Amino acid sequence: MEATFDSAPRTGGRHDARRGGARLDPKDKTQLAAHPVSAARVLALFRPHRVTLLTVLAIIVTSSVLGLATPFLAKALVDDAIPHQDVQLLLILVSAMVGVAAVNAVLGVVQTWMSTTVGQEIMHRLRTDVFTNLQRQSLSFFTRTRGGEVQSRLTHDISGLQGVVTSTATSLAGNIATVVGTLIAMVALSWQLALLSLIVIPPAVLISRSVARLRRDATDKRQKALAGLHGQVEESLSVSGARLSKTLGAGPALADRFFRTSDGLLALEVAVQIAGRWRTATMSIIFAVIPALIYLIAGLPVTSEGITIGTLVAFIALQAGIFRPVMGLLNIGVQVTASMALFSRIFEYLDLTAEVPEPAEPADFDPTYAEGEVSLDKVTFRHTDGGRDALRDVDLTVPAGTHLAIVGATGSGKSTLAALISRLYDPTEGVVRLDGIDLRELTSQQRADVVGVVSQETYLLHDSVRENLRFARPEATDEQIETAARAAQVHDVIMALPQGYDTVVGARGHRFSGGEQQRLALARTLLRNPRVLILDEATSALDTRTELAVQRALDELGEGRTVITIAHRLSTVRHADQIVVLDRGEIQERGSHDQLMAAGGAYAALVRASERADEELLEAALV
Repeated sequence: MEATFDSAPRTGGRHDARRGGARLDPKDKTQLAAHPVSAARVLALFRPHRVTLLTVLAIIVTSSVLGLATPFLAKALVDDAIPHQDVQLLLILVSAMVGVAAVNAVLGVVQTWMSTTVGQEIMHRLRTDVFTNLQRQSLSFFTRTRGGEVQSRLTHDISGLQGVVTSTATSLAGNIATVVGTLIAMVALSWQLALLSLIVIPPAVLISRSVARLRRDATDKRQKALAGLHGQVEESLSVSGARLSKTLGAGPALADRFFRTSDGLLALEVAVQIAGRWRTATMSIIFAVIPALIYLIAGLPVTSEGITIGTLVAFIALQAGIFRPVMGLLNIGVQVTASMALFSRIFEYLDLTAEVPEPAEPADFDPTYAEGEVSLDKVTFRHTDGGRDALRDVDLTVPAGTHLAIVGATGSGKSTLAALISRLYDPTEGVVRLDGIDLRELTSQQRADVVGVVSQETYLLHDSVRENLRFARPEATDEQIETAARAAQVHDVIMALPQGYDTVVGARGHRFSGGEQQRLALARTLLRNPRVLILDEATSALDTRTELAVQRALDELGEGRTVITIAHRLSTVRHADQIVVLDRGEIQERGSHDQLMAAGGAYAALVRASERADEELLEAALV
């Protein structure tokens, strides 16, 4: 399954759902259509917490009922305690009002604690499950998934579940309890005033929603224009953008373009503010009209029968609290859809099947006693996006303890072959074996304990040099770390740093040159002491002198272990036991250096071309 969604966090629909006039986000509908989610699967996440959730529901209902008690207490105060100067009743009613407020405050804290705990536990479970499942995916998943998408789902989307538990679910329960309870209380106080409220509320809601849509549309246009303005700033005022505009003389044109965008943003900002004022004005009118009509009904002789001053005060208090819950219930469809889309995005990653799965029954294989023989039996590899085969019908055996060099033009399949041996991918056809065992029968840990890889693309953690090296072998001692660094010809570089091995390498290793990063990556792999060592152009960023020094160290370290080198400079693989020339995914030649040079074929041509290139570089340096 392929992830093809935006990397930006999807929160718009959920935020809008909490305001009046929420509108269904088309992206939520698209997400659910592509990856439907059943309610049963969502509810299964909450099943282990059902006791806690039932308690939260009980707290919400209790809090809503207690909230309805305040208007009735106010009615008793106005109609009985104050007019009759009943001090005892007055104290009881006032104490009850304070008590209701205090109990509701405590219940609110308990409800928040319990619902937040449930949300965090569900988030923790999903976060770890998604992370674990993504760890099982092959490199092809990460190459076809846009940058930031994985991080977005692990952070923004899963964090959004807290809102589903603490906001969407609890607000739904609270709104239902509040609306039902308030309507019952209003009818109990005065059916005439209740009927008036039911007539007035629908048009008031419609007006509020239409004005809210107007503001949201204006805000959407403003956000798009603002994003365009930010894009222009980033493109034009970065180092690369500034260099480009200066060399092309595009400064005046960029300034004019920026002026037009900023001018358009000005009009949109005014529209947003005016729309916001209209919404505020509309709400103010609604909140003024409804009490005014209630006062009118209560004051007319024809309709005022049975309506006391206390009843009026209590009813106004109830009326003021019903409008927002009603608006929330009208938006429930948007809230549910936005929440289900959130679950859909998370479940989509949970449902990814591993293209390089762990074996159901691993082979009985102890990496400690591995010999290191690697063989490929009629291996063909084809990328999932189609096209020609990256490798086709490759038969190859690398005896334990020997050195294989793989050479060929760019795109010939060298790195693909190395990736299959380290099981970053599985072959489309054929079998890759380690000591006669199909790699698919070994666990990832068994394979990693035997096969070590150093590629031309190094990656260093934002941590100390010591911890970067120890990442490969957490139990390694400082002496073992230093031995590996010396073998990779990087110990002296490390010791020259301010804090030596405790120096933080910086984001992506910016403190080091490309060659130094490669040597650190090499030291990290050597620390594992793998029986099979794959060097995928691992010295491509080194200068000739350092490369030769590293190569001598590798030759010493390679004694007794299987080494597979993808050559950057052909001069470094002359002494390999076996050299394989790849061309368009097929083995074109194989043999030792002397045998291939004597044959005068593709390898000999590559060597001559490499020597000419080295001579041209030397001449250029001397001029």
